[in-house]
Amino acid sequence: MNPVKKALLLKFIIISSSIRGENLKPLRIIIIIYCLNVFGYSQIYDTSPINFIPINHASFIITNETQSIYVDPVQDISAYQAYQKANIILITHIHGDHFKPETVNKLKNDDLKIIGPKNVIDELGFGTILNNGENIKIGDILIEAIPMYNLTEDRLKFHEKGKGNGYVVTMSDKRIYISGDTEDIKEMRELKNIDYAFVCMNLPYTMTVEQATSAVLEFKPKVVYPYHYRGTKGYSDIEKFKRLVSVNRNIDIILLKWY
Repeated sequence: MNPVKKALLLKFIIISSSIRGENLKPLRIIIIIYCLNVFGYSQIYDTSPINFIPINHASFIITNETQSIYVDPVQDISAYQAYQKANIILITHIHGDHFKPETVNKLKNDDLKIIGPKNVIDELGFGTILNNGENIKIGDILIEAIPMYNLTEDRLKFHEKGKGNGYVVTMSDKRIYISGDTEDIKEMRELKNIDYAFVCMNLPYTMTVEQATSAVLEFKPKVVYPYHYRGTKGYSDIEKFKRLVSVNRNIDIILLKWY
């Protein structure tokens, strides 16, 4: 909410109270101003038909009224039995915390479409290869493959450019970015009109909280879901990430239960 709208709203509250014969005490006015500052910047998505269901670490489900997308399913099949069956499976890359052939095979159904980079689909033996920069339309869902890779010298061995995919999924008129395992690459920074962003941050495999913050503040998604934040020495400081990003009050950070 911009300052002009907040001032008008505050004036309306004061005038309305005067008409009703109420006397707004200074403390009450301070509380109202505080609430406007805290909540006035929130993006409201209650009317969106899209839901996000965290499974664990890098695995989650995206649903709308009719479709269900499973992202990097690697858990035991029992983790998915309570949810709508998958129409699409997106696999970002071949590492074991993102790709488990046994799980994918158990999730197969007659209507399922599986999308992944070449090395994943080659090992799986079925599915559709999507390379960086390519896109595919499945029904009314558009899927774009975005590069994911490391930049820092001592991390280059983890994710080579062209071997894995991030994704931008357009679904129910919303654009959803899934980073996969990456650092703050230019392809991320150049993203436009992202409604929801799932951004990784764990060491030594992807990027620091500061790198993730810098990228998010540049491409300005409306809502960010930190995910994939468990590294070899524990968890990244998600509260610090939330605090750093809060300099742009038009970006909401939502913390889901991943672990």
